[in-house]
Amino acid sequence: MLRPSYPIRTERLALRPFAERDFADLHALTGDPDVVRYLYWDVHDEEMTRASLKNRMAQDALTEEGQWLVLAMDLDGRVIGQVVLKWESALSRQGELGFVLHPDYQGRGYAREASEAMLRLGFEELGLHRICGKCDTRNVPSWQLLSRLGMRREAHFVEDELFKGEFGDQYVYAMLDREWRARRT
Repeated sequence: MLRPSYPIRTERLALRPFAERDFADLHALTGDPDVVRYLYWDVHDEEMTRASLKNRMAQDALTEEGQWLVLAMDLDGRVIGQVVLKWESALSRQGELGFVLHPDYQGRGYAREASEAMLRLGFEELGLHRICGKCDTRNVPSWQLLSRLGMRREAHFVEDELFKGEFGDQYVYAMLDREWRARRT
């Protein structure tokens, strides 16, 4: 089980649960076609963003496998993205990392800061053995970030699922707890 103390501070960000006040910033993410291009959901209208915000607000802890911890990347009071950790399996101690960042803030290391904090939570507090990250092969910034985090590319699935009307390829990256510890020393 994982119930973090909030906010989780990185060098420049506060990672925290979403709140009602985040609607406009979240809609700037969910309503942007460039942001959702490689995500499983389509562009959201305001009603869809409200429902999405309600769901995110409830995802502030991991109490059982299958759940997602979804945190806002707060930069000086503005939500610029989100970072997520899924508790995939308690028995096998598996997790999954994900991130979404507004295009105006990409290329500045914010997603890396937030992702490193989530890896720390997953390995050091939840006790996971392996954390993976998955992305469309065309999403170059995402797979480059996974690599910079020290995750290794484990798989390249070719046309493994129908995604937004076309078959797409997917990369799977992963890191083990011992690799995380080695990077920290």
